[in-house]
Amino acid sequence: MERRFSEMTPYELTQKIGEFTDKARKAEQMGMINELAVYERKIDMAKAYLMDPESFRPGQIYYVDDRAFKIDHMKGTFAWGTFENSEERHAYPISLLKKEKQ
Repeated sequence: MERRFSEMTPYELTQKIGEFTDKARKAEQMGMINELAVYERKIDMAKAYLMDPESFRPGQIYYVDDRAFKIDHMKGTFAWGTFENSEERHAYPISLLKKEKQ
């Protein structure tokens, strides 16, 4: 049975990220776009567990895909909030939040 990311040590998470990266590369080479997307999401989630959720605060602005994202609240390794000029709420793993526009 597969263990949850929350139960893994940083070393184990790093190993999993490497494993997922290899699988993502193979999926991309074989043209399996859906499988590639799944592994990319798993990588993002595993990376989030290597970060400190306490360093992300409600009210702060981060960037997701070059769009300003304001955190409303945190729940574990997810930041919930809204994009600029939008009322719709979204949740993202903290590993996808960037301090500056890319």
